[in-house]
Amino acid sequence: MDTKQPLRLHVPEPKARPGESPDFSDIVIPPAGSLPRPPCDVNDQIMREHAFGMIRVLDENGTAVGEWDPKLDHDVLRRGLRAMLLTRTFDERMMRVQRQGKTSFYMKCTGEEAVAVAQALALDDADMLFPSYRQQGLLIARDWSLVDMMCQIYNNTKDRLKGRQLPIMYSVKEKGFFSISGNLGTQFPQAVGWAMASALKGDTRIAAAWVGDGTTAEADFHYALTFATVYQAPVILNVVNNQWAISSFQGFAGGEQTTFAARAVGYGLPGLRVDGNDFLAVYAATRWAAERARGNHGPTLIEFFTYRAAPHSTSDDPSAYRPEEESLRWPLGDPITRMKQHMIAIGAWSEEQHTALIQELDEFVKAAQKEAESFGTLGVKPASAASMFEDVFKEVPQHLIRQRQELGV
Repeated sequence: MDTKQPLRLHVPEPKARPGESPDFSDIVIPPAGSLPRPPCDVNDQIMREHAFGMIRVLDENGTAVGEWDPKLDHDVLRRGLRAMLLTRTFDERMMRVQRQGKTSFYMKCTGEEAVAVAQALALDDADMLFPSYRQQGLLIARDWSLVDMMCQIYNNTKDRLKGRQLPIMYSVKEKGFFSISGNLGTQFPQAVGWAMASALKGDTRIAAAWVGDGTTAEADFHYALTFATVYQAPVILNVVNNQWAISSFQGFAGGEQTTFAARAVGYGLPGLRVDGNDFLAVYAATRWAAERARGNHGPTLIEFFTYRAAPHSTSDDPSAYRPEEESLRWPLGDPITRMKQHMIAIGAWSEEQHTALIQELDEFVKAAQKEAESFGTLGVKPASAASMFEDVFKEVPQHLIRQRQELGV
């Protein structure tokens, strides 16, 4: 008798769809402070638990506990909270201007602010950043001009990119912020290559790169890990696991079977899985990885476990594929609320200061918007036709010179 059963495929499916109750019962959240903090030169083979567990510092009461507590002074905490609040305020304002038709496109990072802001503060200002399109907090934490960022969003006459990039795909050489690419995944091998060049030159700067959970399924992700581990490049490779691509959940990238930090195990480099809504844990893990890279001990892969509370972009409607109240049920909470709670608990902040800061930042962003819009919004010609021949070649070749002459520009 033939006892063979028909083969079948497993198709990943989120726990809840629109109209259903959000279900996060399968997420195991270990107690804060439960993972040890090893020396940064430790062998990756004894760090498996860090790829499958979760580095957490803030407990449910907002108290910092465990070996990973970076013990930041109050000034750094206040700077971090301000940058996260400013990032959220900036996002809300730019979302509204897109709805008003002043720009064509925008992407918020609501719920993920701790990742970019804490990492920006944990890295040196001279370190090179290879961001994806939800790391605007890197620029804001590095005190870059909101007006300049808005001009790039509006693609107006002061847009440093002359209208050649999609809005929100910033490029700021002065802050080591590499041009954002819509071809997701390119940042990883570029960051590894930059880090290898830094090491070859005997420089002291390291690189860091960011991708989302979905991008880990791209070939560029694996190319980067291979080169990083083979050549022990001084680089930090960050995966922001916010649970959702534009409409498909992270299970389609392999997150249903194991953690994204576990990808590091097969490549022979440390993998850290971190509570991405815990500012202190993000800061501590980034500092550890940076110390490792600067000490010539090799690269680190970090998975930040967080949640995309907002739509993927202004062209997305998340109510079509997930429960509307899902973001409110996220078990790791909101990064700004958790940071505020911690700071109040240690006497570094108050409700009155928080309210005043929100009002101050709202006025600050409004003023920047007014100035940026004085240079134009959507529909204003950002640059002359002649500019299309610029910034491509160090020396413009003859055939382009002839084409420009034929255009009469």
